Amino acid sequence: FYLKYTRASSKKWGAPISSILAVINKESGFRRFAKPKRTKLFKIIPYRRPSSSLGFSQAVVKTFDLYKKENNKPLALRISFRNSSDFIGWYFWKTNKINKVSLNDTRNMYLNYYLGWQAYKNKAYQTNKKAIIFAKSVEKQAKIYKSQLQECKSVLNKSYIIF
Repeated sequence: FYLKYTRASSKKWGAPISSILAVINKESGFRRFAKPKRTKLFKIIPYRRPSSSLGFSQAVVKTFDLYKKENNKPLALRISFRNSSDFIGWYFWKTNKINKVSLNDTRNMYLNYYLGWQAYKNKAYQTNKKAIIFAKSVEKQAKIYKSQLQECKSVLNKSYIIF
């Protein structure tokens, strides 16, 4: 089902399948209930999480609420692979409109995803080495996925009947 939903998101929003998968891989490792690690109080007591990120896409509440509102999807869930794939496609599409980043520019798309549209616009990535390292790793992973998808294209495009 990973391919089915990322393919649908790609077709709808124009974001490459490989980029959507690479973002999910980086953000959650394909874990449905992924959350950021808790901070520690006095270095031992589990405390708050640094953000409201959750699910495959690690979308924060505020941005996911915007996605749900703009797409008339009040029941969308961050723990749904289908919704997460669609969210990432939408985020890439919106990034293209807001910051004029090409849908095929995985590195800069991820910088927008990681930092937010305004921080990217303000070039916050220039002082955030972690963001650049993450963006390069997502770009590299997207290239690997793209290559794998090309190699398996004939098999992936077949329809199978399962009894």
